Amino acid sequence: MVCKKFRVIKPEIRVLGVDDGIFVPHSKGLVPVVGVVFRGGYWLDGVMHTKIKVDGFDATAKIASMILNSPHYKQLRVIMLNGITFAGFNVADIKKLNMKTKLPVVAVTREKPNFAEIREALKNLPKSEERWKSIKNAGETIKVYTRTKREKVYMQYSGICEEDAKKILRLTSTRSNIPEALRVAHLIASGLGVA
Repeated sequence: MVCKKFRVIKPEIRVLGVDDGIFVPHSKGLVPVVGVVFRGGYWLDGVMHTKIKVDGFDATAKIASMILNSPHYKQLRVIMLNGITFAGFNVADIKKLNMKTKLPVVAVTREKPNFAEIREALKNLPKSEERWKSIKNAGETIKVYTRTKREKVYMQYSGICEEDAKKILRLTSTRSNIPEALRVAHLIASGLGVA
């Protein structure tokens, strides 16, 4: 895998945190997705948004379009996703997102994904093998200690070297064990309610 190696990781590196809003599982409809631009783990620089279908197939394309059409795009250095599944099992393919945006992508979760349970749940949805392929495409999950030896998250990444991804997660996790951009994206997206 080709990875982007940063020469220097500045304390104010501009990262984008992306998370989805609240939705009714197994329903039809659209779910808000919010992107929050942060300088490092301290300053909120901007917000962007889009909508995706519950259990759909448009997460990768819609998130890429949201980023590419944002006035913040040229300043962004890393995309961080709150996991790789949005609006149920609308899977964001991190390798495709990396290719479309030309930006490194790091997917972050608080808990290690249980792939056996995920595979079983996918059997209830159309095109389950296509969804599973996108999930497997994200690669292995790697444990990262962010603020202390007890505060950890799990990451998958594309277009960035593992050590750089870890450094950026640690640098931007200023108020909790997850990067500030993801924490704030979650707060905003959750406050939008069901679309």
